[in-house]
Amino acid sequence: MSVFTKVSHAQLKRFLTQYPVGPLINFQGIGEGVENTNYFVDTADGRWVLTLFERLNYDDLPYFLGLMEHLASRGFPGAMPMRNQAGDTLTSLNDRPAALVRRLAGQGVLFPTLHQCEEIGRALGELHVLGQSYAGHCDNSRGPDWRHETAMAVLPKADEDAAELIRDELNAQAALDLAALPQGVIHADLFRDNALFVDERLTGVIDFYYACNDALLYDLAVTVNDWCFETDGSLNGARWATMTAAYRSRRELTSEEVAAWPLVLRAAAFRFYLSRLYDWLFPREGDVVHVKDPAAYRRILERHRKLAPPAL
Repeated sequence: MSVFTKVSHAQLKRFLTQYPVGPLINFQGIGEGVENTNYFVDTADGRWVLTLFERLNYDDLPYFLGLMEHLASRGFPGAMPMRNQAGDTLTSLNDRPAALVRRLAGQGVLFPTLHQCEEIGRALGELHVLGQSYAGHCDNSRGPDWRHETAMAVLPKADEDAAELIRDELNAQAALDLAALPQGVIHADLFRDNALFVDERLTGVIDFYYACNDALLYDLAVTVNDWCFETDGSLNGARWATMTAAYRSRRELTSEEVAAWPLVLRAAAFRFYLSRLYDWLFPREGDVVHVKDPAAYRRILERHRKLAPPAL
């Protein structure tokens, strides 16, 4: 959610005339995240988030916007995309695909409580259940092929220790077949900054633009890695137990998933270590660009490589 494409007051005012949202009152760029340009937009009839997609193209986006509609219409706490006067959720602004979605109340959390972890675990399980009835399909753009290609790109610039870690983990991940595990719609990026809370109550799950069809267990691993580990890479066992139990209250795991769990945790940590390392080594230009330190996910990956996770 960085600002790569600037939008002027006049441009935004013209853009909003195609939506039944009333006159523009105020807007501001959002300086967090790394993929798209985002603005908070206030109009006479509500509060919104405008997203300009920097990497995704027009053909990719109906899957994500349709999924958001599918979930929100079934009571899931996700943002509902706004349809313009022509009935479309996808439009364009400044030569970028663009979408306007309703802004949800609440804020992300830095230090989640056990109740917040319970809320997220239950919501993720609910997402996986509701996603089974979504007709759209999208392959994981950051699956095994992407991990291999990105590793090859960063290896020439990585230091010797990092390069050795990357090569060894690629070899280890060759034994993992995520396609053999239960599949469905996954969020794939349910980090703490993509969940909104008012006090202890979950009010929104946002940023579905990495969503795809993949192993459901992988999505749980992505979420656990962010919510249940400290900045030094150590495990917070109470958060872990609370979140995984809440998830299983909505969707039980198979014996195959339980057996695959250690390597799936590593795959999830490896994916974010590689993406952050790539962005660190190949920074993008933008008015406000937030690049996350890859060291945090290197510590989590190394922890998974050395220690077995608690039993599910």
